[in-house]
Amino acid sequence: MKYYIVDAFTDQPFGGNPAGVVLLDGEAFPKEELMLQIAGELRYSETAFVRRHSANEYTVRYFTPRAEVDLCGHATIATFSLLHQMRLAKGECLCHTLAGDLRIEVGEKVLMQMAAPRIVKTIADTAPIYQALGLDDYRPELPVQVAYAGLADIMIPAADVATLHALQPDMEAIAELTAKHDAVSFHVFTLAQDDFTAHVRDFAPLYDIPEESATGTANAALTHYLAFNKVIPPQGDFAFLQGEAMGRPSIVATRLTAEGAVYVGGTAYVLASGELHLI
Repeated sequence: MKYYIVDAFTDQPFGGNPAGVVLLDGEAFPKEELMLQIAGELRYSETAFVRRHSANEYTVRYFTPRAEVDLCGHATIATFSLLHQMRLAKGECLCHTLAGDLRIEVGEKVLMQMAAPRIVKTIADTAPIYQALGLDDYRPELPVQVAYAGLADIMIPAADVATLHALQPDMEAIAELTAKHDAVSFHVFTLAQDDFTAHVRDFAPLYDIPEESATGTANAALTHYLAFNKVIPPQGDFAFLQGEAMGRPSIVATRLTAEGAVYVGGTAYVLASGELHLI
């Protein structure tokens, strides 16, 4: 069983967001317990397990060190960038996931269609959320909402880039609040007058991910959130800068279509590979 370490949303080693990718040889996935053990051994925020049906059709399952999740954007970018570099995938591919079937455009840059986005709910009592970030008295101009594009994440506006970088997250409180609101992460963002639509930080301690350097699903949800709240146009191309506070800057590209679909794109760097020896 071959595994790879792939840095997604970057074209440089040790940038972007690393993911494990395991290419399966058989017709069936291993037992969930084994996939959890492998994800725990690789120790990345997500590891993708990939079954190849044909050159253009795949099934992918995603595991954190603690649990299976329906979808992971950066691990999908990592997977199909790897498959492209191995000359196993090119052009439009179909990816079966627990979040639904996704279309993936595979080339030097991977562009993936996310699950149909939506706003799940608005959180009226924002004080506990901002207290968990060390911002006791902040009152945002934009709403705090749970948005979905394959996973549910809490969209949390911050005042500016300096405030974003100075956050003091209480991981225990964030884990409790994400569980309370049936979400995966705190996705904190601020709009900036530069080349990026927003600068973002993502905290998911409920899934043993204190902070993530690039989060495809959450930035897809953020794109929908910003369009829903009329911050950005209803269609177009956008870019999000994430990972600065971790020393792993990542550029996550998104696209909104006139039909309301959202895509996440990027490149990836294959850093390492190896063989799992399992009895």
